[in-house]
Amino acid sequence: MIHDALLVGARGYGAVHLRNLERLRARVRLVGLVDPSGGPLDGYGANVPVFQDLVGALSSGLRPDVVVIATPTGTHLDLALRALEVGADVYLEKPPVASMAQFTTLLDAQASTGRAIQVGFQSLGSHALAEISALGAVESVAAWGAWRRDAAYWHRSPWAGRRTLDGVPVVDGVLTNALSHAVATALRIAGARRADDVARIELELHRANDIEADDTSVARITLWDGRRVTAALTLAADRDHDPLIEVRTDAGAVVLSYTRDELEHPDGTTVTTGRIDLFEELLDHREGGIPLSSPLVDSGAFMTVLEAVRTAQAPTPIPASRLLRVDGEHAVVSVTDIADTVERTARAGALFSELDAAPAAGHV
Repeated sequence: MIHDALLVGARGYGAVHLRNLERLRARVRLVGLVDPSGGPLDGYGANVPVFQDLVGALSSGLRPDVVVIATPTGTHLDLALRALEVGADVYLEKPPVASMAQFTTLLDAQASTGRAIQVGFQSLGSHALAEISALGAVESVAAWGAWRRDAAYWHRSPWAGRRTLDGVPVVDGVLTNALSHAVATALRIAGARRADDVARIELELHRANDIEADDTSVARITLWDGRRVTAALTLAADRDHDPLIEVRTDAGAVVLSYTRDELEHPDGTTVTTGRIDLFEELLDHREGGIPLSSPLVDSGAFMTVLEAVRTAQAPTPIPASRLLRVDGEHAVVSVTDIADTVERTARAGALFSELDAAPAAGHV
């Protein structure tokens, strides 16, 4: 069975989808690209029709089976709604939308059309999640991550590092975008899928960079049964550290590196599990009705975190005394000892302030 696909967003991360569509060309026919900057100059997709916007693509008569949306989060809702209206299934990059109200609107539209929406939290396709589930009841989950992002990252686009843009929610922070896989995966491991699974969210949002959004934050999420999921994350480390998720179970604590699909068991052994490609799984769903690993409805718990961040007070600036600045071609700001701080905070199931580790208070 050949599925006609339309890719919306051909540059940036869209190029990753373009390579994946090429890999799957025995199953997928790329019928068009949508990007105001144009498509690839050569290689796969170079001879495919390119449209400035999705309205133009659909007005041309294209009726794709699947629409892949890899555009800024603030544009996701309108694009997904148009795709559903013409009967397409949707592969929607993470985060799915920029507010809980948008999430509800999209869920309602999906229900009325009967189409499928797979959200691009690729880590939810990891086989490690099934291995963790087999270990027994999950008592608590802690996620921490420390990445280094330079000034160019925060100037990569008009919406980078913004909470809103032209009055439209963007929510481009560490918890909700860059390291959102850590939050979404930790919630899934704890069994939290829907908004009703979350009882309380406590946040401490900070920023080392001169941006609107948070780049160094902690979220403690209490589920309806009292268990806690804690995520402490930063984009202001001195170097990239592998983001990790510690899961405390009946059989002991396991640690997942979700970017590498590596699972460290209590006895110290490490296994690499591999993962399902979520777009390929969407094709399998279309052909045989198999369940999706990351359906839109199961992003509800994550969306409660995004909504809490969106509606929270603006992030607190971290004092200059705690920052190390490197100027030049790759200018970057880092927070002293922040990689250790986020790990210590997450594993304690704490907030920064509870460990006297709040970056904005000058302690790390």
